[in-house]
Amino acid sequence: MKIFNSIQEFTPTTKTIVTLGTFDGVHKGHKSILEKLTNSSKQSGCESVVLTFFPHPRMVLQQNSDLKLLNTMDEKAALLEKEGIDNLIIHPFDIAFSRLTAEEFVRDVLVEGLNIAKIIIGHDHRFGRNRTANIDDLIRFGEEYGFEVEKISALAIDEVSVSSTKIRHALNEGHIDVANSYLGYPYFINGTVVEGKQLGRTIGFPTANIQPTESYKLIPANGVYVVSSELDGKTVHGMMNIGTRPTVNGTGTTIEVHYLNFNEDLYGKPLKVSFHHRLRNEVKFESFDALKLQIEKDRLDTIAWFEKQNS
Repeated sequence: MKIFNSIQEFTPTTKTIVTLGTFDGVHKGHKSILEKLTNSSKQSGCESVVLTFFPHPRMVLQQNSDLKLLNTMDEKAALLEKEGIDNLIIHPFDIAFSRLTAEEFVRDVLVEGLNIAKIIIGHDHRFGRNRTANIDDLIRFGEEYGFEVEKISALAIDEVSVSSTKIRHALNEGHIDVANSYLGYPYFINGTVVEGKQLGRTIGFPTANIQPTESYKLIPANGVYVVSSELDGKTVHGMMNIGTRPTVNGTGTTIEVHYLNFNEDLYGKPLKVSFHHRLRNEVKFESFDALKLQIEKDRLDTIAWFEKQNS
């Protein structure tokens, strides 16, 4: 898959089949649309193009929006590549772009910029300045400029929007199992291992403290989770605590993972952590000893969870 950081960077050599959207999460609902795109491009001999935007339009148009996303742009690109897309265009979204009229968008972006033969788009899609144009306008423009419009059904669009909303809600509530069922893969975060206070070492459970790659990445609710990572080419199981560490009067939220049967130095290294299951809420314990007993129980519960998946 080729990645372009603006529409201007993209120079089409053939006609293209295009879809556009935020595709946050690249979940099961999105995949049905992406399958239509790749099948159509193969049948017609055209190249497939996904046009997406960064920053997210809501980040630009709603200045006070504290929007958290399921994917960073790098994560989204990696997920889209797995779907067999030929070209990904990540166009900078700004106020000037939002003010393009519907016809300017069709003529300058779709026709001249992308050389489209067909666009695959939701039946309720609105576009152009103030989102005044609809699917009927797009079909009319298609007849005028010589491209086809394939409408995605209401059912498929509902699946996308409902899934995105439910995934975010599930993660904010700590319901990892629900989120993963809609995503079609384990939710994950990418980050760098940074130095912490090393309190875990004092009770026999050293942890890697993770600084997420991007501040807009959605972090699941506070609690203890069953997780895994690929380390040195091997899948390593672990348990993660997200929270304020109330037992030690912690301040601010930390993301710490303890890996089972792994004790190598990870400081400064990039790390991808996949979430599989939530064990419990974060709790304030009366003593270090009580905390240590609970963490040992968490370790045994983590081992049992993976054994159950493999049985």
